[in-house]
Amino acid sequence: MRMKKKTTSAASGAAKRRKGAPAARKSRPGKTAAKRAGTKRAGTGASTRGAVASGDKSTIRSLRAQLARAQARIEELQASAETDFLLDILNRRGFERELARSLSFIKRYQASGALILLDVDRLKPINDAFGHAAGDEVLKAIVAAISDQVRASDVIGRLGGDEFAVLLWNLSETDARAKAAALEEAIDRLTFMFRNSQVTAGASAGVAILTAHSDIDRVLDEADRAMYVRKAQRRHESREL
Repeated sequence: MRMKKKTTSAASGAAKRRKGAPAARKSRPGKTAAKRAGTKRAGTGASTRGAVASGDKSTIRSLRAQLARAQARIEELQASAETDFLLDILNRRGFERELARSLSFIKRYQASGALILLDVDRLKPINDAFGHAAGDEVLKAIVAAISDQVRASDVIGRLGGDEFAVLLWNLSETDARAKAAALEEAIDRLTFMFRNSQVTAGASAGVAILTAHSDIDRVLDEADRAMYVRKAQRRHESREL
């Protein structure tokens, strides 16, 4: 009889433990909910990071666009600072920059080139007699005449009121001097009518050859001295006529 009671008591305890087991399993959904909440928070965090990353990309694109506009404006201002507005060619600053760049290229690659300086004759008397509008018309016609005589790769600049410069590539000294003479002739042929008066201008040209040993100051000085020698020669020739 005692054995039966122990067996019954053991069975009853086992049954109670089995009944308690589902209660233990019921606590797991709480952990699942926590995991889901954690996953949701993680998803929210990823979404936030995605939104921030998207915002950063938008900001970067905006900054790049602003930088591009600023660079374009800088280039525009630089071009304005190096351009003669009346004649739409390089001014002294722009031409000297191109000359310095060309000399660097010649030194590095053993290329050849020439500089021609042109001093316009009789521009001051034209301005004095007919006004600066007449002088401006003469200058524009001279630039057009020079442009007709040089190649698209050559560079034309205005160094001062009545002084022009031409930078020419890949030609011999003989060809450079022939080109200078052709420029003089083209400008000498120009005629203008101001107040029923026929007016001519003219120009004197000086040449300097560009070599690997040239520098900008020496080249400009050489061409300038050659131009004044040529101007004196032309005056002498005109007196003989």
